[in-house]
Amino acid sequence: MPTKTTGARGRKPLPPAPKLRHLIGPSFIILGLGLGSGEVILWPYLASHFGLGMAWAILIGITMQFFINMEVTRYALAHGESIFVGFAKRWKWLPAWFILSTFLGFGWPGIGLAGATLFAGALGVDNVHAVAIGVFLLIGFFLSIGRVLYKSVERLQMVVIGLGVPFIFLLALYLSRSANVVALAQGLVGQGAGFWFLPAGVPLATFLAALAYSGAGGNLNLAQSCYVRDKGYGMGRYADRITSIITGEGRAEKISLRGSTFAITDENMKRWKKWWKVANLEHLLVFWLLGLFAMLLLSLLAYVTTFGSAGSTQGIRFILLEASVIAGRTLPVFGMLFLLATGIMLLATQLTVLDSTSRIMTENVLLLTRRRTARVSLTYYLILWTQILFGIAVFSMGFDQPRELIVLGAVVNAFAMFVYTGLLFIFNSRVLAKPLRPALWRRGVLLATFLFLGFFCGVTVGSFLL
Repeated sequence: MPTKTTGARGRKPLPPAPKLRHLIGPSFIILGLGLGSGEVILWPYLASHFGLGMAWAILIGITMQFFINMEVTRYALAHGESIFVGFAKRWKWLPAWFILSTFLGFGWPGIGLAGATLFAGALGVDNVHAVAIGVFLLIGFFLSIGRVLYKSVERLQMVVIGLGVPFIFLLALYLSRSANVVALAQGLVGQGAGFWFLPAGVPLATFLAALAYSGAGGNLNLAQSCYVRDKGYGMGRYADRITSIITGEGRAEKISLRGSTFAITDENMKRWKKWWKVANLEHLLVFWLLGLFAMLLLSLLAYVTTFGSAGSTQGIRFILLEASVIAGRTLPVFGMLFLLATGIMLLATQLTVLDSTSRIMTENVLLLTRRRTARVSLTYYLILWTQILFGIAVFSMGFDQPRELIVLGAVVNAFAMFVYTGLLFIFNSRVLAKPLRPALWRRGVLLATFLFLGFFCGVTVGSFLL
């Protein structure tokens, strides 16, 4: 049970850090956010059309997000509150930006419709929109009944990733040849088939979208601070959590978004170093290593099954083609299982996206009102069900989800990442107590990420204008 601390929050002792095996959790949620359009659609699409020579960008993209996520984690560990609360204390206008950019980046329910399309294809169901509506209602029900919301999302993603990634690995292992693995290794250093780094004719917007989705992408990376707090890491031990309005106390209970920090003492700093060490290791193993492994596997699988034959096939139709090739080279059941696995990954991603975006918009809506306490759970569920009903309305009107709309959302998210990477660089270098601030080399990585994203955002926008 969380400690209820709705009054003024002062300094409290930093709790001792647990062992690594007890710390695993939030990185699975952030990784699950990435097992959507980036891993399942965009990078495999690029691999099928242009080969594996852009695998270097997968490595760069997820590495950038690792360091972004750890700076978000740094603040949450030290203050027991989300990075949005910290940002709003310094820049009063930022909540409005986070609400707008979150909705523009993730408001269109494309990932859910993509997952429903694959799921329906595996089961032989023709009415994809009916499946999508049913899935969105199930997502709302699932997120509404878990007594403590964080635990429900964490357990789901652990199961989906624990089953899906090994299956993809076995498929890629069976269908690949040594030459394919060599091509992947060459792609990690930027060498493609007749090009270095970027092939001629690659759509820059699609490349930027895939780069942004090499992990969670967009404002979803910042939701890491919400999950760190809700898991009870560091000073999050003293924080309130979102509980269900059905099975918990979320309807009537007023809680505070603001956390507390600790005094800089020898004992607290000793504990801080342990927290920082195990938090980095957990995120490195789960998010960076497992995420990189999954993206490379899915790209390799797309390459060995459809490279040279994908033609103009795009979006979900490309995944259906990939499944048919897998079925032809193995057994029909494996093609169906591939569609089920990728469809469930996409649907689990849509669930976690709805959870994360609802958290982000809830906190920022309440921050705009500048209340010290609020009915956070009730506000969260109102925003969640508003998003679900919006998605159902989109499906009911028969809208399809072309790849271009996924790409457009990802470009918005890449720009959002560019903005908040610069904010993080300034914020953690100035606001945190000096012993807790990032090392010089980490600040260098953040600055390089800011410039890298800014360059590709500028080039992409320029390509649209020309």
